[in-house]
This record gives sequence, C-alpha cells and structure tokens, in this order.
Amino acid sequence: MTKLKGIFAATITVLKEDLSLDISATINHAINVDKQGSGLAFLGSTSQSQLLSIQEKKDLIYEIAKHKFKNPIIIGTGCNSLLDTINLMKHSVKMGHNFFLIGNPAYYLNTNEGVYNFYSKIIKAVPESKIVLYNFNKLMNFTFNADFIQKLIDDYEENIIGCKDSSSSVWDKMKIPSSFSMFVGTEIKLLKNLELHGAGVISATTNVTHSLARRVYDNFKNKKTDNKLYEKLCAIRKAYDDSGNLITSLHYYLSLNDKRYNNLLPPLTTLDKEKQKELLDKLKKLDFLPEKNKAA
Repeated sequence: MTKLKGIFAATITVLKEDLSLDISATINHAINVDKQGSGLAFLGSTSQSQLLSIQEKKDLIYEIAKHKFKNPIIIGTGCNSLLDTINLMKHSVKMGHNFFLIGNPAYYLNTNEGVYNFYSKIIKAVPESKIVLYNFNKLMNFTFNADFIQKLIDDYEENIIGCKDSSSSVWDKMKIPSSFSMFVGTEIKLLKNLELHGAGVISATTNVTHSLARRVYDNFKNKKTDNKLYEKLCAIRKAYDDSGNLITSLHYYLSLNDKRYNNLLPPLTTLDKEKQKELLDKLKKLDFLPEKNKAA
C-alpha cells in the first residue's frame, strides 16, 4: 500500500443561493487545487460537512469518482451516527475510494473505550477501509493520545494508516511507525513535522496556500532551505487564524473572485467588515491578494 504523504487541502464546498450543495463548483474548486500539487481531503470540517445532508455527501462522492485527480484523495465520512458513517464509507468504496478521514462522534461524553468501539465497529463493517484518524478535541470532545493511537494501530494495522492532529496532542509525542502517516493541521507546524518523519499537512488554508505549501514541502524533500518562503507561508496562515474563524475567512477571501463563496450554512456567518479589512491588510502586506484585487 502506498503511504499517504504530502500537502493536502481540506477542501471547501461551494453552495448555491438556496444553500444546497453546488457540486459542479465544488469539484471545479478541487480541480484547481489539485493542479497546484495538493492532495484533496473532501468533506472535513472546512467543507461544512456536519451541516450537509447525507444525500448531498453521497452525490458529491459520486461526482468525485468521475474525475481523475492527479493527487491522492481522502474522503471525510465521520458522522455522529455510526450507521451514517458506515453507509458513507461503503458508498465511497463502491465509487473506488477507500482512504477516509474520520473523527469520533461529537456532542456526547467520549471515553477511550467508547471511541475505540466506534472505530472497531466501522472497520469491521468496512474492512477495506484505510483510515486517517481525525484528532480535533475543540470540535469532537475527545483528545487522542499516543497510547490510544498505538492500541488502534496494534489491533487494526491494515486499517489505521494515519492521523490528522489538529489538536497538536500527539504529532510530536509518539514514535511514528514507518507505514503510518502523521499529518499536522497547520502549515506553521509543517517543517517540524517533516523533521520528525511526519507525512505532511492537511490544512484548511491550503485551499489558497497550496502552491506555497507544495514548494516548502518539495524544498524539504530536496534538502533545500528557503526561510523567507516558509515564513511567508506561516504568516499567511496566522493572518487567517487571527480572523477568528478559518472557514468564514477563507470563504471571504475566495468570494473576492467568486461571490458564490459567500454562501454559508447556518450557524456559520460571513466575516464581519472589521475582520475583512484586518485580513486584507495583512494579506496585502504579504503580497497575497487575489489577482484582480492586488491594486485595491
């Protein structure tokens, strides 16, 4: 099995005016990111996935399968419902995709035993699955630790193949098996993760920093150093972090060239005017505005 590694964008989904999923526009966005050398992680947090219907997710997965992307594809299939999670996984396998990004169910109190049982059941239901664990305690009310991940690897070595550590609780604290793909969730930790033999990054901001992130990754692999390039990449990420909401700030940035990106599902709201100005001022200083807005 080929090990997952590199730069991945946690892809954005585009919505129509009636807030239904615009599948064509979402695929076109992914195609543009793919052209820049970035892998694609569909239906994660950045995609508003927990706000989309199961049918919309199935329809998108069906369309993803029709396209020949150059870079690897991961499908986010984690739901609060065990059966919905399994249903989406089986649908994806039928469509030819078996790499999944899956976090534990949220809302209820999660324990090690309960979360272990969740992963155990979905693996037994879909034995073809190759799962990247999604560690994001802020959204999922559970924090993975190294011992917990190691137990899952020991028990399901063929299925548990990686982790996206958005909580930063394990990426630099566990001995990574050679076949395991450890991803960080921010470009700011990318180089350190690579130095620790991690696989790369799965990031929301890679929807827009894809080419910069790819150059940083390639430089590392080719034993080249460009501190200014990496500093710029990190500064752009920090500008989005400082906006207070990655999803809404990315949608605002992309809406400067395509108004459809303004469409967000409740309870998400568009970035307020003050935050918009702060973000654009920071990005302008970094020479990172969309082409038609560079003279603004």
